[in-house]
Amino acid sequence: MTGSQDSPTFRLAYVPGVTPDKWVRIWNDRLPEVPLTLLSVPPHEAPGVLRADGADAALLRLPVDGTDLSAIPLYTETTVVIVPKDHLLTAVDEATVADLADDIVLHPLDDALGWERLPGRPALERPATTADAVELVAAGIGVLVVPQSLARLHHRKDLTYRPLTDAPQSRVALSWPEERTTELVEHFIGVVRGRTANSTRGPKLPSAQERRTGGAGAAGRKGGGAPRKAAGQGGRKTAGQGGGKGAGKNTAKGGGKGGAQRSAGGRRRGGR
Repeated sequence: MTGSQDSPTFRLAYVPGVTPDKWVRIWNDRLPEVPLTLLSVPPHEAPGVLRADGADAALLRLPVDGTDLSAIPLYTETTVVIVPKDHLLTAVDEATVADLADDIVLHPLDDALGWERLPGRPALERPATTADAVELVAAGIGVLVVPQSLARLHHRKDLTYRPLTDAPQSRVALSWPEERTTELVEHFIGVVRGRTANSTRGPKLPSAQERRTGGAGAAGRKGGGAPRKAAGQGGRKTAGQGGGKGAGKNTAKGGGKGGAQRSAGGRRRGGR
């Protein structure tokens, strides 16, 4: 929670390509008195923003190094290859890594896929950003493999993309500092997991009447920014400790249920 006890706010950071709009609408409907502020941050800066208390939570891509940040995997992104519209791959509906053997495959410094071995032919230099790499694709210098959300974000009329069926995939997760698991963070966890407004698994929201009259429920929420005990956070993962591939394929409603093992404190520990 940010601000005074009488005016709480919630700050949500997100990395390029991730679209929090649906969850923001649900938040605004359930907690209209608690403004949600969106902060767009570069992928490599997201963990640092959380650790520096620059945001209460973040939608980012796994993995995240360290054990001080908790994370709930939400969904796995489709991987695509961006090519010029006259490229040979435009003749097929989907491609494989082997189809890129004769292409220069660009590898930006902010790559979201974590290749063990990049396919195709290497470029002379690595572009600084994905946006820079897209410009090089448009110039006919090479092709670029990215999560589909980034291909949409950097859409150009002279470029297109095709799914790459056997490439690494990116997992999007909700992450927050372990020691700052406030009630507002718990509310947002409930939002991304598809819980109802008054789910027994999260703190109870005030009724509409209590909101209008400033009753006990509203007061309880405004004072509810203190960290909650870890034992009440079953089913979530600690970032940076590895996780099964299947865990990242959960949707926003069911993310983070599979593949984790419980620690003695009742929290699930997941992995990269």
